Amino acid sequence: MKEIRNLVAGTWLGSERTWVKSSPFDGRPVARVNEATREMIDAAVAAGKSAALGEWGAMAVRQRAAIIRDMGAKLARRVDDLIEADMADTGRSYWQACNFDGKRATTLFETYCDLAIGLEGRTNGFQGEGGFRGLWMTNRRPKGVIACIAPWNVPLLMMSLKLAPALVMGNAAIAKPSEETPSSTTILAEVIAQSDIPDGAFSLLHGFGRNSTGEMLTSHPGVDAITFTGEPGTGSAIMKAAATGLREVAMELGGKNAALVFSDCDMDAAIEGTLRSAFFNCGQICFCTERAYVHRSRLDEFLERLVTAARAIVIGQPHHDGFSIGPLISTVHRAKVMELVNSAAAEGGKIETGGRIPEFGDARDGGAFYEPTIITGLSDRARLMREETFGPVIHVAPFDDEEEVISRANDSDYGLGAVIWSQDINRCLRVAPRLRVGHVWINSWQIRDLGSPLSGVGISGVGEQFGVSSLNFCSQQQTITVRIT
Repeated sequence: MKEIRNLVAGTWLGSERTWVKSSPFDGRPVARVNEATREMIDAAVAAGKSAALGEWGAMAVRQRAAIIRDMGAKLARRVDDLIEADMADTGRSYWQACNFDGKRATTLFETYCDLAIGLEGRTNGFQGEGGFRGLWMTNRRPKGVIACIAPWNVPLLMMSLKLAPALVMGNAAIAKPSEETPSSTTILAEVIAQSDIPDGAFSLLHGFGRNSTGEMLTSHPGVDAITFTGEPGTGSAIMKAAATGLREVAMELGGKNAALVFSDCDMDAAIEGTLRSAFFNCGQICFCTERAYVHRSRLDEFLERLVTAARAIVIGQPHHDGFSIGPLISTVHRAKVMELVNSAAAEGGKIETGGRIPEFGDARDGGAFYEPTIITGLSDRARLMREETFGPVIHVAPFDDEEEVISRANDSDYGLGAVIWSQDINRCLRVAPRLRVGHVWINSWQIRDLGSPLSGVGISGVGEQFGVSSLNFCSQQQTITVRIT
């Protein structure tokens, strides 16, 4: 069995505490993972401080960028290993692992190098009271040691989105991947360890959250900032820990995203788009649509076509070339999804399709598969309508007018994303600003420029990430003022 260890300041370390990571595809063991100890965390933070305050942090941006570009090129040469690791950890298909995570992640380091070099300091001359003249200019300094905690649903891409800006701005980055997906970040760590990035500027720590690596890392007083993607409960705990020392956080914390399907929509596009937005990655994307509000005049057509399309989705075929779904991340997570679906049935909801564990008659029956599920008939106060499912489950409900659907879409503690399906661009641009979410798609879903900012409303997040926003988070702006005599 493959052994996965921690990397602390250039040294690979095992520990007495380990766990076995199993495949959600068929339940087979994937790797034995070594849990980081408190001593490893202390050593990683101390080494990170030295790097960020020393030569790495003081290095010119272009010089750091050259080192990181070279590392990114080496990472791209291991894309096949990264895809294999992703498939083993998540059970997703080769097509998805290749196109949604692997190849996109390897290009991010060069992208952030370009963005960092393009950042310009500000400067301005001024005249003060008493007639003297002055000049001020801004300078960027590394923030210090940044804890980068990534989720299991898109493990390599999300980790790269955190590490790239942290490193290029001269910080020390400590990577903590999810315990469910340790493999791809470990390959990334292997590449970094063989690069010219100083040993102290990067460490990899494996473990869990509470009473383990995650809690010890986020509460460590030597950690200067934390970037986290996950669920709101963990995010709240991290904010409490970060309050000591007034350390900054940037967090994306999930969503209960709505689709607004108006009577004038292109129904073909709305069905295809909603099918993907509800079921892509088995519904395990923070931006997945979990609530669809459809104008009553088109409800029957929409529901009939969506049910038919959902029943045709290919399940558990790792070599299928195109859109299909794999398993949920674990049988434990599947049990949570099923419990929410059962609550919907108890509250008067009707399961139009799905709601079952598929039977394959082979090794896949040991996995964490669940059928694409469409539910109707619930009130907006039902539990399934309030809590994030994070699985292949969508509720479809009718609406009658624009004001009503805006109000219902906004009636959520979450506020991450929404989709508007309408051919009336005036309506789209009128409705979009009124939706209480960080990102609105119009007649599409999940087409993104990763340089665009990401933010959440309510319990969907704190701060702004991606692109220049991430570079700002990973640096401390300093103003220098000179009196001109």
